[in-house]
Amino acid sequence: MNDTEAPARATGTQDYRGTVFLPQTAFPMKGDLPKREPDWLKRWEGLGLWSRLREGSKGRPPFVLHDGPPYANGPLHIGHALNKILKDVINRAAQMSGLDADYVPGWDCHGLPIEWKVEEEYRDPKGKYQGGRKKDDVPVLEFRAECRAYAARWLDVQREEFKRLGVAGDWAGRYATMDFPSEATIVGEIGKFLMNGSLYRGLRPVMWSPVEKTALAEAEIEYHDHVSPTLWARFRLVKAGAGDLAGASVVIWTTTPWTIPGNRAVAYGAEIDYALVHVAGVAEGSHLVPGERLLVALPLLPQFEKDAKLGAHTVVRILKGEELAGAVAAHPLRGAGYDFDVPLLAGDFVTTEAGTGFVHIAPSHGEDDFNLGRENGLPVPETVNDDGTFTLQAPGFTGLHVFKAHDAVYAACEAAGTLVAKGKLTHSYPHSWRSKKPVIFRATPQWFIAMDDANCIREKSLAAIDATQFVPDQGRNRIGSMVAARPDWCISRQRAWGVPIAVFVDRRSGEPLRDPAVMERIVEAFRVEGADAWYQPGAAARFLGEGREPADYEQVMDIVDVWFESGSTHAFVLRDRGMPFPADLYLEGSDQHRGWFHSSLLESVGTNGVAPFKAVLTHGFVLDESGRKMSKSLGNVTAPQEVMQQYGADILRLWVMNSDTADDLRIGKEILKQQAELYRRLRNTLRWLLGNLAGFEEAERVPHAELPELERWVLHRLTELDGKLRQAAKDYDWTGVYPEIHAFCSTDLSAFYFDIRKDSLYCDAAGSHRRRSARTVLDVLHRCLCAWLAPVLVFTAEEAWLARFPDENDSIHLHDFPALPGEWRDEALAERWAALRARRAEATGLLEELRRSGEIGSSLQASVAIPAGAGFDPGFWEEILIVSRAGMVPAESFTATKAPGAKCDRCWRVLEEVGLSAAHPTLCRRCEAVVDGQ
Repeated sequence: MNDTEAPARATGTQDYRGTVFLPQTAFPMKGDLPKREPDWLKRWEGLGLWSRLREGSKGRPPFVLHDGPPYANGPLHIGHALNKILKDVINRAAQMSGLDADYVPGWDCHGLPIEWKVEEEYRDPKGKYQGGRKKDDVPVLEFRAECRAYAARWLDVQREEFKRLGVAGDWAGRYATMDFPSEATIVGEIGKFLMNGSLYRGLRPVMWSPVEKTALAEAEIEYHDHVSPTLWARFRLVKAGAGDLAGASVVIWTTTPWTIPGNRAVAYGAEIDYALVHVAGVAEGSHLVPGERLLVALPLLPQFEKDAKLGAHTVVRILKGEELAGAVAAHPLRGAGYDFDVPLLAGDFVTTEAGTGFVHIAPSHGEDDFNLGRENGLPVPETVNDDGTFTLQAPGFTGLHVFKAHDAVYAACEAAGTLVAKGKLTHSYPHSWRSKKPVIFRATPQWFIAMDDANCIREKSLAAIDATQFVPDQGRNRIGSMVAARPDWCISRQRAWGVPIAVFVDRRSGEPLRDPAVMERIVEAFRVEGADAWYQPGAAARFLGEGREPADYEQVMDIVDVWFESGSTHAFVLRDRGMPFPADLYLEGSDQHRGWFHSSLLESVGTNGVAPFKAVLTHGFVLDESGRKMSKSLGNVTAPQEVMQQYGADILRLWVMNSDTADDLRIGKEILKQQAELYRRLRNTLRWLLGNLAGFEEAERVPHAELPELERWVLHRLTELDGKLRQAAKDYDWTGVYPEIHAFCSTDLSAFYFDIRKDSLYCDAAGSHRRRSARTVLDVLHRCLCAWLAPVLVFTAEEAWLARFPDENDSIHLHDFPALPGEWRDEALAERWAALRARRAEATGLLEELRRSGEIGSSLQASVAIPAGAGFDPGFWEEILIVSRAGMVPAESFTATKAPGAKCDRCWRVLEEVGLSAAHPTLCRRCEAVVDGQ
């Protein structure tokens, strides 16, 4: 029977429905979450729930999950929802585990994406400026004010959306990188690197976006397939140790022909075998010349024959690359403004994976190129402007954009007689994640933080990684390999919206001014006026102070990388607010090993000597139901706002915690339907508990030692779940916890325990030991499930709690997880009941066969013969099999038949005793006694 079926029916003589204890609760079957959740949010706000939690938690051990700041740019997407829900569950679980889980949400507000949006508004012909405004014509303070207003608007939108998700936190005291105190702390952190000597200005290649005209961090790069033009070119040797090499040509291969004007050397592998090839014949269309001699890596010669259309040829001899030491070549554009010698240099990065085994070196346009050039004193020409066009230092190409230069380079090489071949290659290439346009490596003067100076940031960071807990643990190797291999940290950006690198450079020495008094004046001004103080007229004189002439100093106008800003948040959220440092946990997507985790680690190690976190947890990305990346063009985007509107936030939260968040997650219409069905089962469990606890009083409670085995088994199962929940709260690994709680509700409770105890709860006398025992356990189940579900189903758990304990000043979120007595755990009991349930399944299988054959309609119409070795008495088996009769027989297996007798009008059991009562001829003896006693 279900909850609404009365286990009694009216007859011609008497109606027994009123004598049955049917479930009674106002807790509705349908959650109606989209409509009701906002009312719960208003209630919590009226309660001052967050303030009460903080006040009531004083003296508890602190727990701090430091919030990685989302970017204040546009409405929330499903990845934001995943991230904040997971954080909220962890925070709430920590709080309910007895800790003081303070949580300050925050936002990243500076940087290029917001500048880009403001500039788009300038360019939009339908915008407020009708396309008639240029950024360069706008005073910097006015432009920064527009950026600030844009960020503030989206910060408020996102804050309300996060709150609607049920995320609890100090929303009134949120942090933002653009708050004046934040900007002051950020510039103060820059000042620490200035004072300890790790901040320096240097010339080296960085990822550069010609579209956005700024350097980019690795975390701002994404890789897409890109078709690059390729070039094979001759570098004729003008000097070589061996006579047979004089006049031969080294052949290079490159996927960036536009870097040829910046070439200043050629690299070879000292241990690579090179072939000195004499060209005897060529195929049609080849640019090779019969009679010439070429140097190509021997392993790559077969492919080179095809690429260069090489015909008949002879390998004159094979030589090791080391024989090329001291050799000098002519630039392939000699005679066209490139009349300098090009040395051949050994490079350990040269391989025989592709190309020719020779790498042309442009120190301005590659990390390996720059380092090799620096080791050998090569010049670093500035051949490319910030917009991607060639400078005057690229004769013959000045003004041409690098991405349109390959045809001109081909033509110039062909005119010089150095073109060997040309082609195209599709490969993975770095793009800006904002403009989606390809980037270049470009050497420009930038500000760097040294990784390997006396401050030993790399060494200390690697040690800190070893001491950090990673969930999952493979994150340790990922971030460790990145830190081990990374170059010095480029922290400067050539933009306007952000915190300036507030440094003065002595024009005579070129050295930055390291004066603590100057930095202190800057920090205090930023604290009161914000970073705009740096851009005010007279700022240089104000900050330099008396005794220094502003004209003698360059006021640096670069802004700091936003990753440095977000990496500094620990300083103005934890330190400046008096919260514990390091934080217990940092939690973001797995891409943040190269982003926020990385920059936070370097920044904190550089200023504090330690990591800002004790543990790092990562989650995957959200894909559609087919495992594809979401995109508007594919129409497969799931917006959290739409999910909340259709299903409610609790369904979205349940989806997160039913997923393995360490891997990529999937979401879509069918998955959400499944989650709604899982939610319905959990809600029905709570509803059934509430209905059967109506009127429960403390006097009914039965001591643990006096409970039947079935009830003690349920309590044991609770201790198992409690242990897993507390371990997850400790380790931050929630994989499988809530699916197991759902399985417990569905399988152990609804399909087993509730099914067995319905008869007793509905039909036993109110004061019967069996019924009191069951209600004792139902009370514990309600308290545990409300508390355990509270971190996830924040609205539903509150509703289920107050449905039983109505109190205008109470909330389930003000309570801790229940402390379960150790005596409840009974492994021997659990083992015995595992075997018992296996035997039970044998019997229920027989009952199902009788039902399918039509011999019985329900199990209560059956009689079961119990094998003598099955243990327990027949009454026990009648209970757990939910049959009307059971008897022991000397047999090996169960048998089931239709039960003899008549059906009791009140409990529906089929018994031979029905009809023996003169007063109640349609009732069994048990029901007769209960009715007479009422």
